[in-house]
Amino acid sequence: MKMERRDFLSKAALASAATLFSANSLLAATYPAKEKLGVALVGLGYYSTDLLAPALQLTQKCYLAGIVTGTPSKAETWKKKYNIPEKNIYNYQNFDQIANNPDIDVVYVVLPPSMHREFVVRAAKAGKHVFCEKPMAPSVADCEAMIKACTDNKVKLAIGYRCQHDPNIQAYMQVAKEKKFGKVKLINSAAGYFDGRSDHWKQKKALGGGVMGDMGVYALQGARLATGEEPISVLAQASTTRPEIYKEVEETMMFQLEFPSGARAACQSSYGINMNFLQVNYEKGWLKMEPQSAYNGNKGSMSDGTQINFVLSNQQAKQMDEDCIALMSKTNLIVPGEEGLRDIRVVEAIYKSVKTGKVVKI
Repeated sequence: MKMERRDFLSKAALASAATLFSANSLLAATYPAKEKLGVALVGLGYYSTDLLAPALQLTQKCYLAGIVTGTPSKAETWKKKYNIPEKNIYNYQNFDQIANNPDIDVVYVVLPPSMHREFVVRAAKAGKHVFCEKPMAPSVADCEAMIKACTDNKVKLAIGYRCQHDPNIQAYMQVAKEKKFGKVKLINSAAGYFDGRSDHWKQKKALGGGVMGDMGVYALQGARLATGEEPISVLAQASTTRPEIYKEVEETMMFQLEFPSGARAACQSSYGINMNFLQVNYEKGWLKMEPQSAYNGNKGSMSDGTQINFVLSNQQAKQMDEDCIALMSKTNLIVPGEEGLRDIRVVEAIYKSVKTGKVVKI
């Protein structure tokens, strides 16, 4: 029976993905026919260097076509390592000239959150589709402006929520959709790690730092995806054990969510605690994931003995391939800009609750 359930979950995950790839008539009809789309990475920090660039060597539907960086030495290193043509290398000042480059189909914004709005809007005005790393932006207003810019310029916007492309995460999303164990009653969702850095954008408010926008959205997503609902209220508390480092933003955030069905979620996120798990208690059973949002190895189990343990070679490669398939086939993205906006709407309410010490309606 366990094998049968695993087979069912595998098929369910594929069916779920197929449903998300429904027809989308908004994509510009003039999109060029290509076998692979050219991707330009904007910002060459850790995530681009250690994860996205290597993943782009594994993708089937896209490739690393260009880069945007403010550091000439990085540009030279990447040019040699990935054989990037000089004409496909930009800095932040001449970035808008990317509009004239047919090699670049997609701009992937991998900058501090405070810079996301500017470069998503500039990319959209240049006529390029956009992938934007999470968190989408520091504010709801920013997110709405980014979505509008892409809509106005007839390009697509995808948010880099790699986990929603992971079949292990899709499996528990399917459980929520089918109500396999009845209604969700209680969720415990956590995502955090110990960050030893003291001078990073994540510790600077002006750059969009704070744990809530970074690791916090994983804890939030765990609750949202496990219920299949949007929260209606939140009560939150921020804290720090290292005030000499986290003097502008929070190190740890704890927040309680209420959902329309009556489900409740206790969520935790931190730069000072290693944790990565999800537990969902239903009317007639439970589901556990640990880890729930890692780069690889996400796995879980259910109270009926079902195991969630799909093998996935590379999350980022699957994410970018699936997004590019959607662009080329003119179908819906799995994680469009509107999904990023949903999270930031809750994040804003969380910060308001911290400030007021009260429950905030969302």
